[in-house]
Amino acid sequence: MENRPVKSAVETLNPTRVKLTVEVPYAELQPSIDAAFKTIGQQIAVPGFRKGHVPTRIIEQRVGRGAVLQEAINEALPGFFGQAVEESDVRPIGQPDVEITQVPMEEGQDLAFTAEVDVRPEITLPDLDAIAVSVDDVEVSDDDVDERVQTLRERFGTLTAVDRSVQDGDFVSIDLSASIGDEEIDSVSGVSYEVGSGTMLPGMDEALIGLAAGETRTFTAPLAGGDHQGQDAECTITVQSVKERVLPELDDDFAQLASEFDTLDELRADLSSGVEQAKKFEQGIQARDRILEHLLEATDVPLPEGLILAEVNRHLEGEGRLEDDEHRAEVDESTRRSLKTQFLLDALAEQSEVEVSQEEFVEYLLLQAQQYRMDPNEFARALDADGQVPAIVAEVARRKALASVLDRATITDASGNVVDLELLAPGDEGEDGEDVEFVDGEDGDVETGDVETGDVVETGDVETGAAAVADDATTEGESSGAAEDNA
Repeated sequence: MENRPVKSAVETLNPTRVKLTVEVPYAELQPSIDAAFKTIGQQIAVPGFRKGHVPTRIIEQRVGRGAVLQEAINEALPGFFGQAVEESDVRPIGQPDVEITQVPMEEGQDLAFTAEVDVRPEITLPDLDAIAVSVDDVEVSDDDVDERVQTLRERFGTLTAVDRSVQDGDFVSIDLSASIGDEEIDSVSGVSYEVGSGTMLPGMDEALIGLAAGETRTFTAPLAGGDHQGQDAECTITVQSVKERVLPELDDDFAQLASEFDTLDELRADLSSGVEQAKKFEQGIQARDRILEHLLEATDVPLPEGLILAEVNRHLEGEGRLEDDEHRAEVDESTRRSLKTQFLLDALAEQSEVEVSQEEFVEYLLLQAQQYRMDPNEFARALDADGQVPAIVAEVARRKALASVLDRATITDASGNVVDLELLAPGDEGEDGEDVEFVDGEDGDVETGDVETGDVVETGDVETGAAAVADDATTEGESSGAAEDNA
């Protein structure tokens, strides 16, 4: 029998979707047909034959050739689709819609099928060397320094019991119970709480103020979790004790207690320097966001509507809000922006020939494990079990690609001064106080498996400068990674 290869042709339906027409010679399907006979033979009982030893002609008489071919095609189809994708040089995302157009009912006939699938769009990038953005000036005020001094004082404050009613900012020990009707839903005793922090039930701060030790008050609040989440419950709160925070005096003794400095003036000067560095880092974050916004506005990125609809429905179904049209519009907008950002940065990474080294992969993995408060080895095993290693490698590549654009862009402050991102030191706090420094990959023993990265492009120290402020820019929105999740 003639041994012919699998043939395929590609039809572009739109910028993000193609149709593959595939013909598979019978000889290529034969091994799967033989495997199907074996599988079915293990499942059926035929008098006079042991399971697994039923002749193929008997199996075909019992179940029909159609059932055998269905088993064979279902097993072989993913492989044939993969071959067609590789030959056609398309980059699919999501699952294909497959239609069998010819079933080889007789030996020698070809199997034929079509597969429509979303693909990554072709993107024309703007001139990256012409990008220029302006950011805010760095201004350090006395109020900024006073705020840091106050934070430091609170850290070294002491809690002292007081014999008075509760005031805003006090620390209390409380008993708390919640009931719906005659049913007590939950109760806790001896819970410590800072009044005014708003970290527990809505309305609890107001209920506490004015109570003395031993006094009780009730209020109504929606429950935050459990089987009755969102339902209003009658909450009963009893104050067991009241303490106030006593702050140390602002003098040289405090400076020596709280730092390595001998005088308060030296401490304030150091805190002022820290505020200035943090604001410089905020400049970098602002530059990153404005450059990314410029790229998104300047680049035409076609989006696969089917993938967006599936992602939006998955998100809303998870929240139980499929019928919420207003929220659907919000999720749809967020999904589009996230997917556009992902495709754009993927194109940047491809154009810049960005590669990810094993060290960079481990550094990112350790950082993520730290943020999720997980053991790095457990986190790595979970990623590997979920097949997420390629997605993580792609995410690191996107960050490196964005960092390369930041390096090439012209960044000035409102006063016209050039902002040099390379002056940013590692470990400075960025937006919302997060620590954007990568963790040293040599500090952890993380089993990551083999990461196919090819030749590594030297891009400098990933812990400083543009690479630091590029961190977290690629994961904004509610559906980042949707393309990988559906690939």
